[in-house]
Amino acid sequence: MLTQEAFRAAQAYAREMFQQAGIAITPAEAERIEVADFGLGDLERIGLQLLIYVNTERVCAKELVLRPGQICPEHLHPPVHGEPGKEETLRCRWGSVYLYVDGEPTPNPRATVPPGQERYFTAWHEVVLRPGEQHTVYPESRHWFQAGPEGAIVSEFSTRSRDEFDIFTNPNIVRLPRVEGLEEVPHG
Repeated sequence: MLTQEAFRAAQAYAREMFQQAGIAITPAEAERIEVADFGLGDLERIGLQLLIYVNTERVCAKELVLRPGQICPEHLHPPVHGEPGKEETLRCRWGSVYLYVDGEPTPNPRATVPPGQERYFTAWHEVVLRPGEQHTVYPESRHWFQAGPEGAIVSEFSTRSRDEFDIFTNPNIVRLPRVEGLEEVPHG
């Protein structure tokens, strides 16, 4: 469970990163920044900050903010209620990101996973994204990513997002955050 202090600090970090990257957001959007620690209590290493612009029955657009070396853990987007899983295009806007997808493992990958977590990272085909570069992840494809040494901002354009149905390799992950003392936590 996140403390309110850690939650607010992560939101502030994301706001600063948006400003540094020249990405304008409204005050209302700044208040809606989500913080995902995935229930692991290790936000600095495994987690992300995100802002959902739109999530309708057909499309979704988000900004994902990652601290240096921060990881969005391995997961896939399954079919939901007879509809295909989410298809998403990840586009690096600032910094760099190491994206790992199913496929031939890359020798000497750039990413490092926290000790004791190795078994939860099985996709090792590396795609390095720098500003202006993007990659599409198709439904039911395992993937995860880690920010480079300067951190990263990644735009996600996708079909409808139903994050609560994502399947994570690590069975200990809880997708929707819990924050100490807050009944309602911002989430899309």
